[in-house]
Amino acid sequence: MRPLHLLLAVLVLVPVIRETSRASDETWPQFRGPTGRGHTDAPVPTSWQPGSVAWSVDLPAAGQSSPTVWGDRIYLTGASDEGAKRHVFCLSRDEGTLLWSREIPCANPEETHKMNTRATPTVATDGTHVVAFFGPGGLHCFNTEGETMWSLDLGDFPGGWGIAASPVIYGDVVIQNCDATGPSRLVAVELATGEIRWETQREDKPRGGWSTPILIEHGGKRELVLNGEFGVRGYDPESGRELWFCEGFNGRGAPVPEFADGRLYVVNGKPGDVYCVEPGGKGNVTATHRLWHAPRKGGRDLPSPAVVGDYLFVTSMSGIASCYDVESGEVLWTERLGEALEIAAGPLVANGLIYVTNVFGGETIVIRPGPELEIVAVNELGADSEEEFRATITPVGQRLYLRSHSRLYCVE
Repeated sequence: MRPLHLLLAVLVLVPVIRETSRASDETWPQFRGPTGRGHTDAPVPTSWQPGSVAWSVDLPAAGQSSPTVWGDRIYLTGASDEGAKRHVFCLSRDEGTLLWSREIPCANPEETHKMNTRATPTVATDGTHVVAFFGPGGLHCFNTEGETMWSLDLGDFPGGWGIAASPVIYGDVVIQNCDATGPSRLVAVELATGEIRWETQREDKPRGGWSTPILIEHGGKRELVLNGEFGVRGYDPESGRELWFCEGFNGRGAPVPEFADGRLYVVNGKPGDVYCVEPGGKGNVTATHRLWHAPRKGGRDLPSPAVVGDYLFVTSMSGIASCYDVESGEVLWTERLGEALEIAAGPLVANGLIYVTNVFGGETIVIRPGPELEIVAVNELGADSEEEFRATITPVGQRLYLRSHSRLYCVE
C-alpha cells in the first residue's frame, strides 16, 4: 500500500476506534455496571466540590434505584402513594431533562423497612429493552421510548423488609431473583415476550430478596452467582439448574459477591466471616472450594466487597472499613473512615481507587487500598445533610451520577 493510501486508511479507522471506546465508556446497563461488580476504566473525577456539579434535578418519584445509562439516556425508578404507584422514567444524560415517565399501579404494596424503599431495584437495559422490577408491582419491559412491551406478575413478596434485587439481562432473557420470606425462586423471562423460560426454587427464603445475581466465567463456562441467607450458590444461566453451593456465615446474604482473578469474595449482611470461594464443583463445595475465611467483628448490612490488585476492601454500614490480603485473608487493617458515617451503597471502583458514599448528604470518600489506609479525597455535593443517598454511583465518560431519594446529581 502506498503511503498516501495508508494514511487515508488510518484516518478512516481512527474515528471508528474512538467511537467504539466512547461507546464502552458511556454504557452502564444495569446495577453496578456491565459486570455487576461496580468497576470502571472511565476517567471519572477523583475529587469534587459543590461547584463541580454540572446539574442536579428533582426526580418525579422517590426511590433508591441507581442510574442506568445507555447512550444519551438515563433510566430510573420511583414510587409514590405508599407504593400504590410505581414509576419508570427516562432523563437526558446531558442535562437531566425528563424525556418520559410511566406509572404502574400496585394493588397490594409490600411492607418495607425504613432503610429500604418500594423502588430500590435498578433498571436493566440492552439498548432496546428497558426492564424494571417492583416485587408485587411486577416485572415490566418498555422500549426506549417508554412504550410497554410486556408486564409480568411474579406474585406477592411477603415479609417486613421489602425487596431490592435488580434484574440482569443475559442474552435474550432477563433473570430476576425472587427471594422472599415465603417461597423463593430464581426466574428467567424471555425479553421478546415476557414468557417464563425457566424458574428454579431456592432454599434462601427466611429473609427478603435483596441480592442481585452476577454472571461470571469459570472454566470456559458462564455461571450465574447469587448470594443468599445460607451462603452463595452457582447456577447454569441457560437452564437455571443449581450447580454448587458454599455455606456462608450468620445469614442475610444481601451484599453482591466480588469476582476477581477467578475467585469469589463474599460477605454476609449480618456480622460474620468474610470468605473466598473458587467457583465450580458440584453440590455442597464448602469443604473443597472455600479457600479461606477471615474474622470480621461487628457491623451489619454491609455494602458489597471490592477487590483492587492484592487487596480486598470491606466496609460496614457504620463506616468501619477493613482491608484483607486477597490470597490469604490476612487482615491488614481495620479503621473508621470518618465520624458520623453511614454507608449503604455498594462501592464504585475506578482507576485503582474505591469510592464510598455517606447516606446522609452524599459525602463521598475516595480510598486507595493498600497495606495502610490512604484517603485520597473527601468530596461534597452541597446536598442537604438530611438527603439520603443509598443508590450506587454511576460512572459514565468523565461524569459521575449520584442519586438521592428524590434528586439526581451530575458531577464533572
